[in-house]
Amino acid sequence: MTTSSPSGDLRDVIIIGSGPAGYTAAVYAARADLRPLVFEGAVTAGGALMNTTEVENFPGFEHGIQGPDLMFAMRGQAERFGAEIITDDVQAVSLDGPVKTVTDDEGRTYAARSVILAMGSAYRELGLSDEKRLSGHGVSWCATCDGFFFRDQDIAVVGGGDSAIEEATFLTKFARSVTIVHRRDELRASKIMAARAFANDKIGFAWNSEVAAIHGDEKLTGVTLRDTVTGETRELPVTGLFVAIGHEPRNELLHGVVDLDPEGYVLVEGRSTRTNLDGVFAAGDLVDHTYRQAITAAGSGCAAALDAERYLSALDQVEDLTPQSAAAIAGEVAASLSDRDVEPTGDELDGVSAGSGESVSAR
Repeated sequence: MTTSSPSGDLRDVIIIGSGPAGYTAAVYAARADLRPLVFEGAVTAGGALMNTTEVENFPGFEHGIQGPDLMFAMRGQAERFGAEIITDDVQAVSLDGPVKTVTDDEGRTYAARSVILAMGSAYRELGLSDEKRLSGHGVSWCATCDGFFFRDQDIAVVGGGDSAIEEATFLTKFARSVTIVHRRDELRASKIMAARAFANDKIGFAWNSEVAAIHGDEKLTGVTLRDTVTGETRELPVTGLFVAIGHEPRNELLHGVVDLDPEGYVLVEGRSTRTNLDGVFAAGDLVDHTYRQAITAAGSGCAAALDAERYLSALDQVEDLTPQSAAAIAGEVAASLSDRDVEPTGDELDGVSAGSGESVSAR
């Protein structure tokens, strides 16, 4: 297998992933003349926002914007500054040396001095046959994104943890009723969250229940609930179904490669985007446990590009990039960056911040 790139040389940075984090990293890296090569993915190109209709809370769009339109705009902006984007999936990575390699699904291997990981995360799904088909047509994984569109409707939320309770409570701002569907006879949520749910007149509970089937031709019309104790089924007519059973970072390539936390998210150093490997940075939902918003993903994509630029700038002080010298310098660079405050960039001095930058209030 040959190691190459479209131009036959060693890239400054390869970005794995797209969405707000990956595309924003590409914009900043391209403007810094780092010649970024972006693997946006064959199936997940554009990230979770490609499955979102109206995005109303991404700054700069007074009347909202369609999720795919926002992603196409970000992608085009990255290309305008010189990013090269490949619509392929990555099958393997080697990130522990001074020269990183990325292999695509055609067996082609590309080399770079740094890599930004921006593969995002995926909502856990119920695994039902019609779940994906009705995604965006009544089935959703993000109340902040889509709750507004279910005003005065009857909605079900699947889950029993804090995330499910937060989703259900938020949805009561719009819905006529919200039914929390939970497999057990008590919530897993914290006591304070559970108390808020019990005190909300709009929230009801389907205990010891799981969604066995989803119904609807073009739009969701209802679900079949199965009792987890007796096995009996019943119908629940709802026009909205929000699945809140957790998230899974897209880390399939990274096990045993970079440090992950117990939940599988990539660990980064402090407030930076640096991983435990020199020259490897991570951004967006692959790192973010808490917010999972498009705007925060874009901001971390910007930070990853800036961190990569500083790393490469320090490496460029060495005339010849040999494995020995690169490894030594990389360690010194990482140590110096850890002790250094983040300085304003040229963009900030020009009055342009990370807003030029997966799901997500705008996901």
